[in-house]
Amino acid sequence: MLEVQNITFSYRKGAPVLSDFSLSVAPGGIYGLLGRNGAGKSTLLYLMAGLLTPTKGRVCFNGANTRERRPSTMSDIFIVPEEFMLPPVSLREYLKLNSHFYPKFSEEDLVRHLDTFDLTPDLNLGALSMGQKKKAFMCFALACNTPLLLLDEPTNGLDIPGKSRFRKFIVSSMDEDRTIIISTHQVRDIDRILDHVIVTESNKVLFDKSVREILSTLRFIDTTDRNLIETALYAQPSVGGANIILPNTDDEDTELNLESLFEFALNKPEELKAIFKSKE
Repeated sequence: MLEVQNITFSYRKGAPVLSDFSLSVAPGGIYGLLGRNGAGKSTLLYLMAGLLTPTKGRVCFNGANTRERRPSTMSDIFIVPEEFMLPPVSLREYLKLNSHFYPKFSEEDLVRHLDTFDLTPDLNLGALSMGQKKKAFMCFALACNTPLLLLDEPTNGLDIPGKSRFRKFIVSSMDEDRTIIISTHQVRDIDRILDHVIVTESNKVLFDKSVREILSTLRFIDTTDRNLIETALYAQPSVGGANIILPNTDDEDTELNLESLFEFALNKPEELKAIFKSKE
């Protein structure tokens, strides 16, 4: 269990990025952490990983304060930042230096993940493009098999085939004991793989629901029907019509439109909360 308990954090003497912010993440599943640019998503991930010190509150993973950075806790958490540096060494040398910090690291899993991106274990990290480095680093991160994996804008820098393969290798690495939190504003890159959606704004959580609960409560439709558009809970204009959200009163199966849900949560948070509260 990951618990963010009344966190307040600011950079130097600036205004707080997060103020009295709380969040609970149950073990198991792929979580999408969404919010506007500047809403503190990256900061929150660094706090979860114990890389920043809050001025108030704490983050606990399985009961341990992550900021204490105990080896037993750090071996269970891996973070892939949006921007990072890799040393100009071979991948094999990198593994010799770093894999021992993660007891569940699997070279077999690493090879399997690399194969997803058409990469091989004889890579020279210093000779890779930024997109290739991101692929290689994410492969290592997944192969460490940490119970908690934090990914910050993981699809930035990936081409269209790379984004498709990213979704494949994330899903293929999941098991009931692993929790993956993906922070992104590229919602279309991850909408088909999520088990849970969290939307944050300023210092609070606007929305926090499982995808199963979302789809049992809401229907997502792309339509040109003006009557449906006018009666929708939320409508987002699209070419020739709109992506709309309707109540799911007949248990119909539709695919999650994460972009529409995200905009709904940002623009009409109280209305969205009321819809789910009425089902409790």
